Amino acid sequence: MENFVFEQNKNYTAYFSMEFAIDQALKNYSGGLGFLAGSHMRSVYSLQQNVIGIGLLWKHGYYDQLRGYNQEMKVERTAKTYHFLQDFGFTFSIKIHGVDVHIKPYLLHPEVFKTAPMIFLSTDIPENDYISKTITHNLYDPNEITRIAQSMVLGIGGAKVLDLLHLNIKNYHLNEGHALPVTNYLFSKYKSIEKVKEKMLFTTHTPEAAGNELRNIQVLKEMSFFLDLTNEEINTVTFGEKDTLNYTLSALRLSRKANAVSKLHGEVARDMWKEYTDIAPIISITNAQKLSYWQDEALAKAVDCNDLQAISERKLALKKQLFAEVASQTGKIFDINRLTIVWARRFVGYKRADLILQEMEQFAQLVTAENEGIQIIWAGKPYPESEGDLALFESIRQRTNQYKYAAVLTGHELDLSAKLKKGADIWLNTPRITREASGTSGMSAAMNGAINFSIPDGWVAEFAVDNVNSFVIPAQDYTIPFSMQDEKDKENLFKILKEVIIPTYYQQPAKWAAIRYNSMTQVVPQFDSDRMAKEYAQLMYK
Repeated sequence: MENFVFEQNKNYTAYFSMEFAIDQALKNYSGGLGFLAGSHMRSVYSLQQNVIGIGLLWKHGYYDQLRGYNQEMKVERTAKTYHFLQDFGFTFSIKIHGVDVHIKPYLLHPEVFKTAPMIFLSTDIPENDYISKTITHNLYDPNEITRIAQSMVLGIGGAKVLDLLHLNIKNYHLNEGHALPVTNYLFSKYKSIEKVKEKMLFTTHTPEAAGNELRNIQVLKEMSFFLDLTNEEINTVTFGEKDTLNYTLSALRLSRKANAVSKLHGEVARDMWKEYTDIAPIISITNAQKLSYWQDEALAKAVDCNDLQAISERKLALKKQLFAEVASQTGKIFDINRLTIVWARRFVGYKRADLILQEMEQFAQLVTAENEGIQIIWAGKPYPESEGDLALFESIRQRTNQYKYAAVLTGHELDLSAKLKKGADIWLNTPRITREASGTSGMSAAMNGAINFSIPDGWVAEFAVDNVNSFVIPAQDYTIPFSMQDEKDKENLFKILKEVIIPTYYQQPAKWAAIRYNSMTQVVPQFDSDRMAKEYAQLMYK
């Protein structure tokens, strides 16, 4: 079989992730985890590191976010085809629930989108029955059995295809715990926990329950999650757990080293798992985004020349481009001279997309003011099976639809994300403190002259200097009830917005330009993913 871009004499790191945001043309991501993985793969290409990306080829992507008859958000899943992927020319199989599930690997050549070489696995092929085909249909499928099967295709199938290609894999790096079954594949191969640990690395991304999967061990056994391991061997790889397997805990136990994705998250993660003495050491490697991919070229030139006037002029042009999208979707004409706030990210409760709406009278005053008012845009994809998140999205749309300077956009993918970051004056970030492990959207926003207005959580705590390169909402005691946190954060949000941000934007343009310039220049090189990829190479892969 043709070996494509791989070299037999190299030692590679295999980077397993459930999602990769590589290009608008490849719908293989849902949110921040994918955006982070995409930037990592771009930096691997720039730095010529020996890393291979391993993912699943999602037939329907995450989902297509459209509008219904009455402008409500609509979820559609349409089949995707990708002619730029290369067929390796072979299939192989793994056992799932007693059935041979056939897998076809595809290559994303590095030169297509300037990334690491990437292998995507699909079960949607003629050799499989219908149920087996659907394993790689929907990213984060709500069915538990399907989700387990997806982990098996990613972990076991991903490890097996690397062996079939006769590649020397020094490190198996799990970006979150989804691909945990790779550890069972390696134990089946080497029959040694120490050998597995020698090869395994793990990145934990969140303290949220949804990112730390729990599965019934008996169900996993029935599904061949543990391959051909005996009950005694299964007991060894599960460290004696009898009923429930925690993917994150297992990955921590079976890796030689692990990392959190910001300094603050490192503290949270080490505290979260402190009762377990048998886990890998958890260091911190703060997430980052690829500067050359995200930053507008004209803005980059203006920053290089220290030309604040050129930055201001380019921002107005970029706002026009964003507002054309707003008009197209909503029929609302935004004002390029009006302070523009954007809240755009994965739509989930703890990120509090509606915090600014929890005081509707004050919000209405700001968004309707003729002079020195605001205009605001929301965007993001709720998980399609989460009724609460879907209801929140629709509630924001309904509550703000009457205002000509408030818009809720659909289709939040790479292209729209870039438009929002380039067109925003303020990038609003309102998670409950310690819940946002890293958050990366504000990095690429800052690269494009959008000033972060944020809770100091995740990466922001390492970057933001209030009134210098950002506007910071003071951190609250995260141990107090959520209702009290929300109340205090809401009060501070409006106080800073009305007393600091709005007066600075309208009355002190030179100061605004300076803060914007500081934001653009201070976000790099620390939050360019080239730094991150170098740290992974030095601190994890060696």
